[in-house]
Amino acid sequence: MRTPGRSVRVLVVDDECSVADTLALILNRSGHECIAVYSAAEAVVVASSFKPHALLSDVMMPGMNGLELAHYFAENFRDCKLLLMTGNSSAADIAEAFLSDSLLPNILTKPVLPQTVLAYVASWAENLPAQA
Repeated sequence: MRTPGRSVRVLVVDDECSVADTLALILNRSGHECIAVYSAAEAVVVASSFKPHALLSDVMMPGMNGLELAHYFAENFRDCKLLLMTGNSSAADIAEAFLSDSLLPNILTKPVLPQTVLAYVASWAENLPAQA
């Protein structure tokens, strides 16, 4: 199923490789440009050349976690949309305490339905600047 309109560059980050790869496959097959990486550190490196419109990241990861990564993106990629995923319901509470209201991204509970992710991406595509 291809999404009409603009292609969104999405960086998917999850230390569970199968989750990251599956979401990237779904997004790519839907007409978006997506790269999957398996750590926040790798996301930081890839983002400088990929220049994502959106970050889709797991919250609970070893090393830099998804909340810290969201802060990094909010500071360094100000127009990048942030969407976090968690399999741990308490992580949503942690996120609310950790991030200021202006940085608070949407948080999805795993398992994440592909339709939900595609709906977010479609809404972002509608708001991309002309030269995105």
